Amino acid sequence: MIVALLLVVYVSWVGAQTHHVVGGDRGWAKSSEVRDWLSDKVFRVGDKIWFIYSAAQEGVAELRSKEEFESCDVSNPIKMYTDGLDSVPLDGEGIRYFTSSKTESCKDGLKLHVDVQPTSEIGSVATSETFAETLAEGPSAPSAAAHISALSPLFLMGLLICYFGP
Repeated sequence: MIVALLLVVYVSWVGAQTHHVVGGDRGWAKSSEVRDWLSDKVFRVGDKIWFIYSAAQEGVAELRSKEEFESCDVSNPIKMYTDGLDSVPLDGEGIRYFTSSKTESCKDGLKLHVDVQPTSEIGSVATSETFAETLAEGPSAPSAAAHISALSPLFLMGLLICYFGP
C-alpha cells in the first residue's frame, strides 16, 4: 500500500519533468565528481536541476558566457544561489553555465555546463514499471548514484518536508 501511494505521488509529481539532483547522492560538492555525474544526463526544457549543498561552505553562480565559465570568473553572475537547496527550472533551450561561487572550488572542477534540449514526447513521463524496478533493485555497489535520478523526486520531497516541516 505504501509503495502504491509513493508511486502515485511520484508519477503525478514528475509529470513531463525530470528533476536532476546535481552531483547525485553527494550533491553540489568538490567530492561529487560533477563531470562524471553529468556524463549520462540529458536536460530538456521543463526539467529542473537541484543544487543541494552546505550554504555555509558553498554557493552556486550562474554565469553568462563560456569564457566566464572556463576562467571561473564569478564577478558578474546572472544569479547567485545561496540557500543550500536551490531549484533551477530549465525553461528554454540553450547552454547554461553554473559554477561554485568560490573561485577556488570552481578551479578544482566544481562547475556544470548544461545543454538544454527541446522537450521529448517519447519517454517524458516516468512509468510505474520504471519506478517499481528501481525500488526492487535497491542500491548497487559501490554507490547508489545510478538510482538517485529515478528516486530524486522522493528524496527531494523528503528534504523539503524536513526543511519546511510537515
